[in-house]
Amino acid sequence: MIVDCAIYRHGHRTEGPEDLSDALSEARAEGGFVWIGLYEPSEREFDLVTQEFGLHPLAVEDALNAHQRPKLEVYDDSLFMVLKPVVYETESDTVSAGEIMVFVGNCFVVTVRHGEGSPLAAVRRRLEEEPDMLDKGPTAVLYAISDAVVDHYLDVATELQTDLEELETEVFLPEGGGSRGTASRIYGFKRQILEFRRATGPLALPLTRLAGTGPLGGSVPFVHDKARPFFRDVCDHLTRVNESVEALDRLVSDVLSAHLAQMSVRQNDDMRKISAWAAMAAVPTMIAGIYGMNFDHMPELHWLWSYPAVILAMAALEVLLYRLFKHRGWL
Repeated sequence: MIVDCAIYRHGHRTEGPEDLSDALSEARAEGGFVWIGLYEPSEREFDLVTQEFGLHPLAVEDALNAHQRPKLEVYDDSLFMVLKPVVYETESDTVSAGEIMVFVGNCFVVTVRHGEGSPLAAVRRRLEEEPDMLDKGPTAVLYAISDAVVDHYLDVATELQTDLEELETEVFLPEGGGSRGTASRIYGFKRQILEFRRATGPLALPLTRLAGTGPLGGSVPFVHDKARPFFRDVCDHLTRVNESVEALDRLVSDVLSAHLAQMSVRQNDDMRKISAWAAMAAVPTMIAGIYGMNFDHMPELHWLWSYPAVILAMAALEVLLYRLFKHRGWL
């Protein structure tokens, strides 16, 4: 469905005609551009836009099917870019990603949104409050969308950092090791980082191309050369995000290793305690077993003080073993 459609001339919005062909013609005639926003359009709904703007069929297929990785494709009549905005669910501590597909031509911008994590309405409002920026044409829209998506990545990275600090506190409690569900929480957190990385990692190459840096640097069609400093700024922010994601991934792996090591140490301590108590129980069991044998001729069998002497010997051995195990830290 079409969420919004407007013509922008000299940085100001004017409501365009309902017919897309008339809106495009009017924008071309007056040196403006058309910005059409769609939300999860069906193939039938998107056919009209495809015909009017001459969008490439491969890009159209990607825009309809979604589930694409961030990328930048250059076609004869348009530029096609995929971004994955990320939303952090505070209630469930999970990361979910939507998708934004942007078609950019000489006098049009078509945005296709999938999922809930898409800041396009806020981007449009912000641009309409900055006529000087909006006057730069479709390039300004592409920059504003990229900037909004990447800036939100920084917020999500901060939220994940807070969650990781909570996990670290739980793992490194004085009693050590955390609870039984700590390992599953750490593994779930690692999956959230992986979901986040799928959105941020592949976006580095498209932004590098738009910024005119890197091995694929150079002029990109439908993007003004004067916009390169703006895209370099977005690229710098994305670099910070990717560095944060890498650091989070390494830290959560270290936390998981520390948790497993603490659990192993705790199990070893438990086994030492069990072994110590078993050794202490074995001494009286052995002595009682010897004197429980049914023989008439046994040493000390008819001694007057043999029974209290054996009990005293067992008690002395138990005290000796207890002090020995306690000194070695087994009890």
